[in-house]
Amino acid sequence: MISQKEIHKVAVDHLFWQSPVNIPEKLCLIHSEVSEAMEAHRSLTSSKDQIEEELADIIIRVLDLAEYLNMDMEVAVEAKHFINEGRPIRHGKRY
Repeated sequence: MISQKEIHKVAVDHLFWQSPVNIPEKLCLIHSEVSEAMEAHRSLTSSKDQIEEELADIIIRVLDLAEYLNMDMEVAVEAKHFINEGRPIRHGKRY
C-alpha cells in the first residue's frame, strides 16, 4: 500500500496545502467523500468500481491529513482494532 507520506507529498505537490491551513475544511472534505460514497451506493447506475473509488478517496484524504498532523495511522488503526476486538458485541448496545 502507498504510504501516507507519499499520499501527502502528492497533495502538497498538487497545491492542496496552501497557507493558512484550514483543518476544519480538511475534515469537511473527508465528509464530502463519505457523502459521495453514499450517493454512489444509492445510485441505480453506480458500479462497485465507483463506490470503491470513493472509499479510496476517503482513505487518501484521511492519510493526507494524518501525515500533515504527524500522526501514524498504521499504528493508530492497529491500536484501535485491538480495542474494538475486546469490546462486547455492538459495544453492549441494542441498536
